Order: sequence, then structure tokens, then C-alpha cells
Amino acid sequence: MSRLIETHVNRHPRLLLFYGLIAAMVLTLVSGFAYRQLFTSGVYSERERIQNQRRIIVPGPRGNIYDRDGKVLVGNRPRFSVVLNLAELRPELRAEFSKVLRNYRELPREDRPTADQLERIARAAVAQRYLDKINAILHRREQVNTRELNRHFAQTLLLPYILLDDLSPDEYARLIERLPVESPLQVYASSTRHYPFGTAAAHVLGYVGIDNDPEAEEFPGEDLLTFKMKGAFGRDGLEKKFDSHLQGQAGGAIYRVDPSGYKVDLPVEKRLPVQGHNLVTSLDIELQQAAEQAMQGRVGAAVALDVSTGEVLVMASAPHYDLNAFVPRLSSATAKEIQENGAWLNRATQGQYPPGSTFKIITALAGLRSGAIDAEQTHVVCPGFLMVGQRRFPCHNHAGHGDRELSGAIRDSCNVFFYKTGLEMGPELIAAEAARFGFNHATGIELPSEFRNPRVATPAWKLENMKERWFPGDTANIAIGQGDTLISPLQAACMIASFARGETETKPTLLHVENRPRQRTTPIGLRPGDYETIVRGMAMGYQFGTGKLARVEGLTGASKTGTAQKGKIELAWMVCFAPLENPKIAIAIVLEGQEEGASFGGGTNAGPVVKAILEAWKEKSERMPGATFQVVLP
Repeated sequence: MSRLIETHVNRHPRLLLFYGLIAAMVLTLVSGFAYRQLFTSGVYSERERIQNQRRIIVPGPRGNIYDRDGKVLVGNRPRFSVVLNLAELRPELRAEFSKVLRNYRELPREDRPTADQLERIARAAVAQRYLDKINAILHRREQVNTRELNRHFAQTLLLPYILLDDLSPDEYARLIERLPVESPLQVYASSTRHYPFGTAAAHVLGYVGIDNDPEAEEFPGEDLLTFKMKGAFGRDGLEKKFDSHLQGQAGGAIYRVDPSGYKVDLPVEKRLPVQGHNLVTSLDIELQQAAEQAMQGRVGAAVALDVSTGEVLVMASAPHYDLNAFVPRLSSATAKEIQENGAWLNRATQGQYPPGSTFKIITALAGLRSGAIDAEQTHVVCPGFLMVGQRRFPCHNHAGHGDRELSGAIRDSCNVFFYKTGLEMGPELIAAEAARFGFNHATGIELPSEFRNPRVATPAWKLENMKERWFPGDTANIAIGQGDTLISPLQAACMIASFARGETETKPTLLHVENRPRQRTTPIGLRPGDYETIVRGMAMGYQFGTGKLARVEGLTGASKTGTAQKGKIELAWMVCFAPLENPKIAIAIVLEGQEEGASFGGGTNAGPVVKAILEAWKEKSERMPGATFQVVLP
């Protein structure tokens, strides 16, 4: 008995070792559980969140664009679509799949569609059933685009599928009345850009493109799989220049989804989109439309400025295009038509033109300031031409103007007077005066593209760019605005606005500020009598000279016409300001002739456009003398 007890005691250490191994294993298991629970549970929770949640971004509507009186130039209109909420179709999709599967089981195994193909067939059948309900209400015969439907299932399952887009107001009303509230079919409202005045100021306002990647700042869930509704971004004009100001604040929602990707509950988090800031322009839509109507069928540009502030009242470029054609996207046929018409170019800011006889204002100023001519004493006899070396330089009046002093030469636009003035003082002084009026640099207008390299021809420029020396004939040419000097219509408008104020430069702006202070730049630097001589000549031109077709009954003014050549096409110019005693509006017009070599006088062709703008301005000034609109700049 005692031996048995001893034997049992001798084996006891082995049992202790066995117990120790078991205890170590249990301890390891418990430690592992504890580690996962205490230290890695957050990691797995985060993985679960990322796997089970999806984020949707909805862009905010863009801000409106107004004219100076508060009329909407660019706004947003509702865009109605019929959408199908796919999450509500899961039972129907499963039932349809089973039905399709049964139908194909009768075929030999090798001829049966794959499971993926069966799912596609079932989706199309269910979607078409719902679309047929819409067709019955709207009397349409629309068919489901199966390719788009399957792409939607594969890439954006969380978003509703659009069955019909851009419904008319009447169709929208009928669907709202007939569709059940609980139906998977719903009418979805979004916003799209709308241009109430169509073609008016198209090149200034610009257009938008589709933004497939809108951002939602400070909205959580950046690490989640994200679906984004399409937004818009500015592609040209003010829409592009002030895109960040007009751009709305995107909203969004975060949903829980099942393993198939369908949402299963109300959003975990949601933020509504916010409309962007509004923009108030300096444009006057009444004057803008008057200019564009007068330019109908022409090629050219018109610019009108507020003399005191430099605010742009009119900026028209012809031919133009309808901005509504860009919504939701521009068709290739319309784009081709715009291209063929040459309508993409904003001729007001991007057009490059020799200034013609409107430049004689600059030549007169340079002559008076340099002492090359005297406002009252200098007289020139015009026989209809001037010989410069062996070359005959004509006056537009081939019979000659006879004896002319400065004001008469401006009134009649006598080339011979200004040939001689230019030759007397030389090209450098002419170029320096043109530079004082900003002809040697861009204006800095708030548009994304402007003619950045205007030039005033000089001997140095010709030698550097054409590798030719300067001749006296070149001086004669630039003195009357011909030759290699190139400016934009906007620069011409700034020049005449500056001159009307008795100053040298005008900073144009497309933004309106109530009670904007008067611009003040360097004075012209003429004696009052000399300045009045030039103005008198322009006033006579407006009243009964070359600019008389711009005259408006009851409105005094001063104008200068011009004709120039762009290749083989003649250009018709006119600059003008009014009223004479207290200048308020300055205008520059250039029109391109349609036939090579055809006579295309400035007063005859550009004059009626100036008149249309002045008539609209006068009528509005008399009708709304105190019209204002409070504006906050971006």
C-alpha cells in the first residue's frame, strides 16, 4: 500500500509540468483576446465603418450674375428628372432574376447566359417597366439605355438612376400629380445655368462646363467610397474669372450600405448645399441689347464706358452665340457653327485692329504738346494728297479739303493735315503720346483673356520685328492710324473716356459699385484753349461732319470717325462721348467690311451703332435718372 503511494508521489512533478503548459496556453489565449479587445478593436471598427458606409457629394447652385440695375443676366433654373431609387427595387430585381433564369433553363447548358448576363437582363426589364409607366403619363416611347443602366449599377449604385432628364414644366406637373408618393419613381430637381437674355453679352458673361469632381470642404468621410453628383465650373468670361466667388458650397450625406452596396437607413450625417455668392456687373442690359441689335449681321465690336468711373456699360462682340446652347453641354454641331462663324473671339478685348483716323486725336495731342502745331495759327492746304519722297499719300477727299486749321481738319478727318503734323514731330513723339493713353499695354479688364500685346509702331519696333529701317512714309501712316499700330476696341473706348475727362488713362471695370469714386489719372497737359480746339472739331464732326449719323436729337456730343485696313478688309471706326458739356458715356465701335476692297466708311457704318447706344442711354437717363442698385463686391 505504501509503495503505491510512493509511486503516485514520484509522478507528481510531471503532472505539474503538464498543468503549467495548459496554464501558459490559456494565458496566451486570454492575452490575445485582451489585446484585440483593448488595442485593435478601434482598427477593426474603422475598417467596418469604411466598408459599410458611403458618402454622396451634392454641389451647391452657382451664384447669380446681375446687370447694374439688378436684372438677372445669369441665373439658375430648375432641371427636372425622373429617377429610379434602386434600393427599393431589390425584391423586384430578385424576382425578375428568378423568372429570367427559369425561362433560360430550357436551353442547352452551353447556350444559357451567364449569371451576370441574367442580372443585366433582369435589370433592364425592371427599369423598362417603370419607364413605361412614365411613357404612359407623358405619351412618350422612351427606351432604357441598357449600357448606361449597367454602368450605373457597377459604378454609382448608391445614387438614383435617371430615367428621363430635363422635363418640361408641363411634364413635371403631370408626373407630380400622377406618381404615388411611395413609388421608387420620383421627380428629382436640380439646378442648371440659365441665361435669360440668350446671346446678350455672351462673350462677357461666359459659360460653364460639367464638373465631375465637386469638392465639399470640411465635410467628413474623405476616406469613404464617395459618389459625386455633377456640378459646374466656369469655362469662359465672368463665369470663369469669378468661378470661386460664384461657386456654391457643396453639401453631402453619409449612408450605411448593405454588402451589395444599397443604402439601408437614413443618412448618418447630412449637410445641405449652399448657393454661391452673387456678382453684380457694370453692364447695362438695355444698352447692351441696343448695341447688339444695331450690329445684327455685322462683324465687329462695341464698347461703352461710364466716363467718370470706367465702368463698362456695353461690351458687344459680333457674331455671337446663345449661351443657353451650352446647357447642359454644347453639341458638336453648334460648336462647329460657332467656329465657322468666327464667333468664339471676343473682338472687344481680343480683336487686333489698326485704329484708323480715331488715332488723329493722339496725333493732334502730340502735335500740340510738342509745339509742332498751333491750335489757331497752323493752317494746311489740302489738295487731296501729299507727296512723301516719291510716294503719293492720298486724302480720303481726293478733290482736297482746301485750307484747314486743326478743328476743321478733325471735323473733316483731313489726312494731309495729319500727315504733315506727324512728319513735323516724328514717330517717337507720336508713340510716346499713344503710350500715355495706354495703347502700349493691356487694360487689365476682369476677363480671363485679353489682347496682351498691343503695340504702337516705332522705328525700334520695326527694326527688331521686321528687320527693316523706318521711312518717312511710315511716319505719315502711323499719324493717321494706319501701319503697324494695333489696339483693341476696349483700348479705344478707354482712350476716348480719358480724353473726355481731360486725362490720359482709364482703368475699365466690369464690376458695379454704387457711388464709385471718379477716376483720376494724369492730366492731358494741354492749355484749355488747345483742348477746346480738339473738342470743337469733334463736336462739329458729330453735329454735321463725318460722324453726323451718330447724332441724337437733343443730345450734344463729340465724335471722331476712322477707316483702316485689316489685310484686304476695310474697318469702320467711330469713337464718341456725350453729352458735350458734361461727358457721361464714351463709346468705341469697330466693324469689319464683308467684301475685300469695298469702301467701308466709319461714319456711314459705325455711326448708326453709336446712335443706337446713345438713344438708349438718353431714353433711360430721362426715364430713370435716379436708378440705383446696391452692390457688394467679391
